[in-house]
Amino acid sequence: MIAKSLRDHRRALIWWTVGISAFMALYISIFRSVSQDPRTFNQQALAKYPGPLRDLMGGMPDLALGVNFLQTVVYQLFVPMLFVVLATMLANRAIAQPEEAGTLELVVTLPVDRKRLVLQRFCALALALLAVFAATLAVAWTAADAAEIGVPFGRVLAAHVGVLLLALFFGTVALTVGAVTGRRMIASSVVGVWVAAGYIVVTLGRGVAAIAWLKWLSPFHYYAEGRPLYEGLPVGDYLVLAGATAVLVLTAILSFDRRDVGV
Repeated sequence: MIAKSLRDHRRALIWWTVGISAFMALYISIFRSVSQDPRTFNQQALAKYPGPLRDLMGGMPDLALGVNFLQTVVYQLFVPMLFVVLATMLANRAIAQPEEAGTLELVVTLPVDRKRLVLQRFCALALALLAVFAATLAVAWTAADAAEIGVPFGRVLAAHVGVLLLALFFGTVALTVGAVTGRRMIASSVVGVWVAAGYIVVTLGRGVAAIAWLKWLSPFHYYAEGRPLYEGLPVGDYLVLAGATAVLVLTAILSFDRRDVGV
């Protein structure tokens, strides 16, 4: 069933991989121009993203420094969000979408254990994201090296692992909500609200005492707080994301096993 799910996803995975890779390669290649005229580019960037927009982009430190540029244009917002959207789409295809289409009801009438079904759909999701992770990591490192950004491969790998874990977490959120409700729209809405609120809390809300404590509920805190592109692999933070994902998988398995499908 894992192999079948991957075959069903192959076209989407190819196009998403191509799209994310092209995005990264294009934006990383701009660094050569930035390094040649850093003052002008920094002024333009600050003018384009004033005030709160600058906070949403991580503060936009000196972009003439390779690590700052790579963090801002790749790992701060755009690539993580693309991965999260992909993960949510794939997760919805696992349970909620086939249930709404009426095909999942037929599957569960077969001699297939429900717990195993959910676990296999999760494994297919994880393997699909891993494939996109591997391909885009190769592109990110190749493009960064060609642009002479000057960030070691280990730091790029650490940041890319964070993207994978973040996407897998939100994909599992969608899978779990789909397993509980059987509704794709509800699953997508839960992910969308959590993503938006979680990102705002760790960017705009960082200096607001009333909501700053909510960072502990934001997956983006564990994704970015360890500054992997600057300091290497933040093992503790990444273990939190992995552990939370495991809890969600268990919740999805137990919930789907006890629920009537197609009702």
